[in-house]
Amino acid sequence: MSFKNLKIFAFLCFPMFFFVLIDAQVPIPPKLDGFWYENRPFEADSIFIEAFFDPVCPDSRDSWPGLKQALQHYGSRVTLLVHTFPLPYHDNAFVSSRALHIINKLNASATYGLLEAFFQHQEKFYGVATFNMSRANVNEQIVNFVTKAVGTSHYSAVRSGFTNSKTDRATRIAFKYGCTRGVYGTPIFFVNGIALPYKDSPLDYKGWKGIIDPLLANQVERTGEPIHFF
Repeated sequence: MSFKNLKIFAFLCFPMFFFVLIDAQVPIPPKLDGFWYENRPFEADSIFIEAFFDPVCPDSRDSWPGLKQALQHYGSRVTLLVHTFPLPYHDNAFVSSRALHIINKLNASATYGLLEAFFQHQEKFYGVATFNMSRANVNEQIVNFVTKAVGTSHYSAVRSGFTNSKTDRATRIAFKYGCTRGVYGTPIFFVNGIALPYKDSPLDYKGWKGIIDPLLANQVERTGEPIHFF
């Protein structure tokens, strides 16, 4: 394309691009997006980790054990908030993410258990496994899967959750929120608001210790209080 044609193309497309930017404004949610690990909200003196996960993403799955081990090791000194980020090229990513928002609304203490269930049984919801299934059948399969994971007493509430526009909206907002943070894949992690460099291999427990220990040590230098890593 010549420079002259490029200028004409830019002139014609700019109004449309400007309109898309306006139309894509993310609605302000009634509360901060995400799921608090162990229902423990952020405290000023804790290390704050945000994770963007796709429930049917193998890399998200592989990164979870190391992070969970770090959370168990550091306890209240580290706070985690998980955001769903359903990748558009992963079949059933949106509906599985929506299931997490439904359960979090019904019983927040069951959210991480369901996330782990998705991680453990991802192959059931890969595109190959559901290729010949209708969208309604996939939804029903996920409803049955969710209720088996969190308790059959929730079946009706979970099923109706997939027809509730609020859960659809919450899942969409979570995705758009990730976009505003520059998230482009999963897993992506932020520590105290700063994005960690994206790596192809999952961050293991040793890697998390290498990040968190120096931050806690710096807190000790400021406060003069002793801290024990072991």
